[in-house]
Amino acid sequence: MTDIERKPAPAPAAGPDAPPAVPPTHEDFHGMDAAKETLEDYTLRFAPRSYRRWGTGVVATSALGGIAYLADFAIGANIGIAHGTVNALWGILIAAVIIFVTGFPLAYYAARYNIDLDLITRGSGFGYYGSVLTNVIFATFTFIFFALEGSIMAQGLQLGLGIPLWLGYLISTLMVIPLVIYGMKALAKLQVWTTPLWLVLMVIPMAYLVLSHPDSVETFFQYQGADGDGAPSFAAMMLAAGVCLSLMAQIAEQIDYLRFMPPRTESNRRSWWRAVILAGPGWVIFGAIKQIVGLFVAVYIIAKLTPDAAATANEPVHQFLTVYEQFLPGWAAMTLAVVLVVISQIKINVTNAYSGSLAWTNSFTRVTKRYPGRMVFVIFNLAVALLLMELNMFSVLNTILGFYANCAMAWVVTVAADIVINKGLLKISPTVPEFRRGMLYAFNPVGFVSVILSAGLSIAVFFGVFGSAIQPFSPIVAIVLALVLTPLMAVVTKGKYYLRRTDDGIELPMFDADGNPSDERLTCHVCRLDYERPDMVKCETHDAYICSLDLSTDKVGDHVLPAQA
Repeated sequence: MTDIERKPAPAPAAGPDAPPAVPPTHEDFHGMDAAKETLEDYTLRFAPRSYRRWGTGVVATSALGGIAYLADFAIGANIGIAHGTVNALWGILIAAVIIFVTGFPLAYYAARYNIDLDLITRGSGFGYYGSVLTNVIFATFTFIFFALEGSIMAQGLQLGLGIPLWLGYLISTLMVIPLVIYGMKALAKLQVWTTPLWLVLMVIPMAYLVLSHPDSVETFFQYQGADGDGAPSFAAMMLAAGVCLSLMAQIAEQIDYLRFMPPRTESNRRSWWRAVILAGPGWVIFGAIKQIVGLFVAVYIIAKLTPDAAATANEPVHQFLTVYEQFLPGWAAMTLAVVLVVISQIKINVTNAYSGSLAWTNSFTRVTKRYPGRMVFVIFNLAVALLLMELNMFSVLNTILGFYANCAMAWVVTVAADIVINKGLLKISPTVPEFRRGMLYAFNPVGFVSVILSAGLSIAVFFGVFGSAIQPFSPIVAIVLALVLTPLMAVVTKGKYYLRRTDDGIELPMFDADGNPSDERLTCHVCRLDYERPDMVKCETHDAYICSLDLSTDKVGDHVLPAQA
């Protein structure tokens, strides 16, 4: 192995014929600062093997800790109250199947290649700049659900401590900032240590309710909704499914943890697959259970308790408080309900703040060629979420989530279709996801056009542009269009917009003998730091290498390799 394969080019020899030394430019220094700041959790880049020290169980537990949110209970209650139990249950099942099937290939790619969903999206039909569109879709998901969880926590603080809602919104927003600063290391500890307590606080009251009030099960299945007209209807099932499908983008947050999976080997193959499936698409199994439980408790409250209690049956804090009060003194019930709400909100909203900051930072860095620091967008994301809370988004939950579902489905289904159909079946899209600047075209019409058309048309259906008869089926429109348009666009364009280059100028193999990304280290001549092989590209202007982030912040494009003929 030669020195140039492992280290930056040596300094030129001194002498009259030697070329003048080229000092680092302002952009080089900016690249150094940006690179060093992202090393805590490898923001915006490939997660190297040297950093991925966690076992499969820790990664899976950390990822699943992020689904501790209470919004599922509110979603289940809302769709059940609107459409009746039978329609809600079918809607939950339909959504869960779709989310699991589309989430599986994405989770596998993240765990296998150790990159987040934006980096996967770049090389799966969108191009280097094209995936900015989907990043905005995902970032929107994070502040919508941050606001939803923050609203639930504020309701708990108001009920338990008498704190006004507006102040509760502020507290729920500010308290996550210290926790999200330190990235994956802090989040992994938080999720692992709080999960057992969260499970106990959530499961015990539900088990008590079923065992002590068996008649509530029959009441649950007979519930026809608030209007009493919840007879089985496919249209109602799809309206319920549309709200649940708004959670489809949750797979991106799961992937923000799954990218830190250890290499898959013969010794850990079973635990590796188990972790990827459970913590990847498997999150929706737990989510569906929570939605059903939320509806079950809401029906119990509506059928068995006073009208005043029924008025807040869709609010998780009131749901848990009501059940706790069945077997505990009032003060103990209130304490446990508030503790559960606070723990749940912290567990999910540190993930929302973390993932949202990654998405906004990623887009900003690519568009402006500057890395502003992830904390800038932590604050930005939280500010937008706080505004939504103050505007009382909880009161129009179904409408917001039903609308957003069309965008989320268009994106996730398009990427999944590219992986399964274009990469796996048609062999048009490159099997290995590429994400580095210079290796990709700026825009790839395969994914970009597919998302624009499928999301745009399904949103038009959602708002009744094509008539009320088809309006409930906007989720089907988004899914079918994304599934059809993605391979169609790949065939029409003959796949020529996927890769700008096939050779990154580095002779070292990209993968090891087990098919895992190589851990060979090379030095970036801009930031002077070492990175593993998959993050590096040969520099166009130096006989050396450059890392993916410094390529992103190269305003002039001097370091970017030219397109191959």
